[in-house]
Amino acid sequence: MIHNPFLSDIFKSVWSKHFCKNKAVFKFSFLDGPSFFKPSSLPIYVNIGKNLTKGISYTPLDSDTPDHRGKTFLLYDVPHFFNTNTDKHPKGLKVYKAKQYPGFLINLDSYSDLNNYMTSTFSKSSRYKLNKYKKRLEDSFDISYKMLIGDVAKDEYDKVFEHFKNLLQKRFLEKQITNNNLDPKEWDFYHEVTYPMILEKQACLFVIYEREKPIEVTLSYLSENILFDAITVFDIDFAKFHLGSVTIMKLIEWCLENQFKVLDFSKGYFDYKTRWANKTYDFEYHIWYDSKSLYASILAFSIKTYFTLKQKLREKNINTKLHRLRFFLKNSKAESTEDPIMNYQFSESTQIFDLTQLDRITLDDDINGHLKPMVFDFLYLNSEKLNDVALYKIDNNSNSYLISG
Repeated sequence: MIHNPFLSDIFKSVWSKHFCKNKAVFKFSFLDGPSFFKPSSLPIYVNIGKNLTKGISYTPLDSDTPDHRGKTFLLYDVPHFFNTNTDKHPKGLKVYKAKQYPGFLINLDSYSDLNNYMTSTFSKSSRYKLNKYKKRLEDSFDISYKMLIGDVAKDEYDKVFEHFKNLLQKRFLEKQITNNNLDPKEWDFYHEVTYPMILEKQACLFVIYEREKPIEVTLSYLSENILFDAITVFDIDFAKFHLGSVTIMKLIEWCLENQFKVLDFSKGYFDYKTRWANKTYDFEYHIWYDSKSLYASILAFSIKTYFTLKQKLREKNINTKLHRLRFFLKNSKAESTEDPIMNYQFSESTQIFDLTQLDRITLDDDINGHLKPMVFDFLYLNSEKLNDVALYKIDNNSNSYLISG
């Protein structure tokens, strides 16, 4: 693979700074590509980047240098579609391959534009729905789209990243599961590594703005012809408008306009990936070991057995249950400050109101944030524009509101 962003000097140096401080970094002659660190006293070497990459590529070499003797090497997240040839290597080295997460991608090589892809992938009714989401979004709000890549001001980047984090926190609080990306150590890494990679065009941030506020952010990494979708999130208040689908259409459009042949959704199963992807593959963990060393052989087999068992548990959805348990344990003692989930229905009013006598509600005030989904659903269902709509509290009835379009 040409110009793998996860093997770039920026990615490796920032990852090392955050996750393996004071540990030596190693290169080995039998393998071209990744660098390694030694996480413990055991003779096990793990690739720099570990499981925070979206795909490690490497080339085994038939080297005469015996620097692999007595050692075991673990490489996380090797996508099967990279077609890594493991046949060529020094005598005495062997490799286990432990299948892990499924991967999904769109091969764009045969498509000329977004419409060409949509026509060949979706039925007429599905295309109508997808285009309707985008049109309704743009009709109801002051929407703009921007790809942050190349020469981007640091203050603009920091502002977007702050919104990025807030949207993720809001999304996963609603789902009531933990999200590893929001771990402070991991998030600090993403914040530091992404900006210099954007400047070098090794990463990008796609942003959907409502007025000047980001309501969707996608972090992607870039090789010569692959866009790796790393982290994506949207404002759940806009759920009716299917921002996820709008984002994918815009990313496909950008990829085709910029000669990217693959939009890679990366590891992990989600329904939207199966709807959009036209190719599936597996992520593998590759465990190289010196087969002439009994100790290295035992370590390699133990690692393979561990990850094989972990994948079987993952296939039984145990990991999702653990994420929910971790969320519960972390938040059970904390008093919830979130607004309650609203159940509501719309009906045309038969009563005539004097609007000057009602309290108008400002949706931009944080205290009224829980009312946004209700109003936004009204916009979608009635093809209204936010600027033309007003929300009022009806006196003497705390559960009733008047929306004037």
